[in-house]
Amino acid sequence: MEIKLKSGKKVKLKDVSIDERDQMLDSVQYEIKEDGSVGQIKMMHSTMTKWIRIGVDGDTSDKYIKSLTLEERIEIFTKMQEEYLVGEEKASK
Repeated sequence: MEIKLKSGKKVKLKDVSIDERDQMLDSVQYEIKEDGSVGQIKMMHSTMTKWIRIGVDGDTSDKYIKSLTLEERIEIFTKMQEEYLVGEEKASK
């Protein structure tokens, strides 16, 4: 699957295995609010980097990841959640 970012960059996502998907999902830690709803994701930067390294098909070197803006990294992460969480729960935004 190829996604086009708002910046115009194109990113190809892998068809990850169940084990890779589980590894990605296990790295997401949510803060739960007092009312039981999901607040924010903990360790957001390392989680996004891990997801990009596992889920992007192509260059995932430090040089490539450093070339992405924070907005682009968040956009890639969000699109990956939508792709890999199909049928589970909505992607966080």
